[in-house]
Amino acid sequence: MSYNAKNFSVMAYANGFTLWNYRSEDNLETIKGSGYFNDAGAFARVGDMILVNGAINATVEPAILTVMSIEDDAVTVAPLATAAAA
Repeated sequence: MSYNAKNFSVMAYANGFTLWNYRSEDNLETIKGSGYFNDAGAFARVGDMILVNGAINATVEPAILTVMSIEDDAVTVAPLATAAAA
């Protein structure tokens, strides 16, 4: 699968920061991959955080990602934390 804008929603917004929620059947490695959130580049900003509920082997795989850069319509995210790290 790929990024689905219908599953990308604002949870909180303050002082130029947005906390997003994203739900997908994609696994976390795919979601963290290069270019996955490119279509969200018009909405997201560097420093925003994305609470992710991805899937792995039919179970939920949660993570917190942060938007590291947005350049030339390319969005780069990096893990802030995963459930395994908690």
